[in-house]
Amino acid sequence: MLHAIEEKFRSRPAADGALAQEHFSLTESSRDPIYVTRPFLPPLDELQELLAEIWSNQILTNNGPLHTRFEAALAEYLGVEHVALVANGTLALTVTLQTLKMSGEVITTPYSFVATSHALKLLGLEPVFVDVKRDDYSLDPARIEAAITPRTVAIMPVHCYGNPCDIAAIDAIAKRHGLRVIYDAAHAFGVKKDGATVLNGGDFSSLSFHATKAFNTFEGGAIVAPSAEAKLAINRMKNFGFRDEVTVESVGGNGKMSEFNAALGLLQLKYFEGVRKARRRVDAIYREALAGVEGIDCVPVPKGVEPNYSYFPILVQPDFSLSRDALYDRFKAANIHTRRYFYPLITDFPMYSDLPSAQSPNLPVATEIAKRILCLPIYPGLSESDQERVIERITGV
Repeated sequence: MLHAIEEKFRSRPAADGALAQEHFSLTESSRDPIYVTRPFLPPLDELQELLAEIWSNQILTNNGPLHTRFEAALAEYLGVEHVALVANGTLALTVTLQTLKMSGEVITTPYSFVATSHALKLLGLEPVFVDVKRDDYSLDPARIEAAITPRTVAIMPVHCYGNPCDIAAIDAIAKRHGLRVIYDAAHAFGVKKDGATVLNGGDFSSLSFHATKAFNTFEGGAIVAPSAEAKLAINRMKNFGFRDEVTVESVGGNGKMSEFNAALGLLQLKYFEGVRKARRRVDAIYREALAGVEGIDCVPVPKGVEPNYSYFPILVQPDFSLSRDALYDRFKAANIHTRRYFYPLITDFPMYSDLPSAQSPNLPVATEIAKRILCLPIYPGLSESDQERVIERITGV
């Protein structure tokens, strides 16, 4: 079956430039591990050219020329006006929160990586957890308003798996109550809804360029700001709070991106559309191969969304022949690495579990999804034979 599906893609043009097939062809044997993701790396000789620039000008950090070029190229590609680079995705969240100088409660999701709520906790803010929607696993606007108290200062939603939140509804709630909105857009690089970027919603959006992301700079991140003034405040906060050479106006830290990471980012940006196409091919094969498998639901892409195909999550329903964890173990025994993103819920961890909003009865949808979710391997170099190995562990072929 997989061979017939794959034939549809062989006749299509190769990805742009050096993302031709040789960059996506891995020769792993069936004995080799299959990882849930593997990073795309640009051609080494092109990176060496940029490294030669760094060695020549001897500027390693502090907003060097490659940093400036990458920041401008990134803003143009993403369709945003003001973007500030930082050293990693968690710093994108914490620097934003530091800049806003808030105290109180922030409504957020239990269904995310712990960095989302850790950023709040690190800044002395109290997370208030609200359940998610069944269709896209993002914060449910119908539940947000009921969670607002006099101590609520902001909402921090997550574009889970790159599926956009209901930005219009969330922003309307925030406007009615005078709240800030900081979107955790770690999964949403290059994602569009109805032809427009999802990164301009709310007050700020934070991005992660971690090695596991569809777009990576080894480590890195960025903050999409609403104005030049807001970007300036971000830039000061990520540089220890310096306003000028002799004036420190706030307690900041070192959140700057290095010239090496910026160089890598420039190259990754050049090849990203090819990476997206290669991921889309893997996604399409999974969807067709698993469409008729009873008890396995592929998480749909919302209408009007151009995704980045960062993840391929499935729900293992009660009528499947195995439980989710038994299927996970079957994969593990075959040296195939899948991930239960996101299990456990953030609210199950001890630093959050005692909060009133963290109790399972308040979060029925997130609790159920966490027990059924499984993310399958997806990356540009996933070979036909390896994808067949993954599918066979589900279909039993």
